[in-house]
Amino acid sequence: MIKKKLILIFTLLFAGFTHVVSGCGKTSPKPKVSETPAVLITPEPYVKTYDEPKGIGFDYDENNLNYQLVWSDEFDYEGLPDESKWDYDVGGHGWGNNELQYYTKGDNVKVTGGKLIIEARKEEREGLKYTSTRLVTRNKGDWLYGKIEVCAKLPAGRGTWPAIWMLPTDWGYGNWPSSGEIDIMEHVGYDMNNIVGSIHTKSYHHSIGTQKSGTKRIENVDTEFHVYAIEWLPDKIKFFIDGEQYFEYNPSKFKATPTFKEWPFDKRFHLLINIAVGGNWGGARGVDDSIWPQTMEVDYVRVYQAEEINKLIQNRQ
Repeated sequence: MIKKKLILIFTLLFAGFTHVVSGCGKTSPKPKVSETPAVLITPEPYVKTYDEPKGIGFDYDENNLNYQLVWSDEFDYEGLPDESKWDYDVGGHGWGNNELQYYTKGDNVKVTGGKLIIEARKEEREGLKYTSTRLVTRNKGDWLYGKIEVCAKLPAGRGTWPAIWMLPTDWGYGNWPSSGEIDIMEHVGYDMNNIVGSIHTKSYHHSIGTQKSGTKRIENVDTEFHVYAIEWLPDKIKFFIDGEQYFEYNPSKFKATPTFKEWPFDKRFHLLINIAVGGNWGGARGVDDSIWPQTMEVDYVRVYQAEEINKLIQNRQ
């Protein structure tokens, strides 16, 4: 009898552990979106030079912010992504990076088993040899400051280039890179387990070799889920993996009085999730045609905003 009880206890413990490592928090109750979510307000027309190094001059305590969940997708349904939250970028013109895929609308993505699954395939479409999906929340999920968390398992293999990132919705400072870009997570298949987080602005971007980036090596990015996140504050952006900060972009560390060229991040941005194939970075060592199809699975997307910062924005109007 004792032996049977020990076996039962071990079995239950093992099952619980397996559930924990196979996802990113599904064991805890789903967070509830606030019934009165923080109001999104875009500041007055931008100031080209700032009087203070703290972004647009907010005074706040970053260690005592009351964050509320204001937007999420737990993917607890079946079929295509929720059209009230997601849209698609479609086409195959290289996307500014000489990428090789054609992005389809709905053909390379599904929601099943509690996960969003994007699949990149080796198949011809519109003269290109690969297909994939690029999901966007543009005009369906647009935020100014906050915490963004995405729990994901990445593809593997030479030629894959998955990304979880953000672009400006209104392009208030001009075309890329003037209005900014926030790369929450980028990964290239020829450098497995190396995660990169970056920002791009007019002063700092990869085209001129000045981008500001952080990297972190973690194991099993293609077999286990990890939480990729940022905390976007009025004067800095912090980057995290599984709750551990590994990079911070603070423009005042590079320039005493930042302008929009160093800090365009005072406008609303939206989220993008995609798998690119090849391209200037993803294809720097070629594309392995034997690996396809490849998938990126997403367990959840959650966006939080702080009451205190939203009040500061309102007070400036």
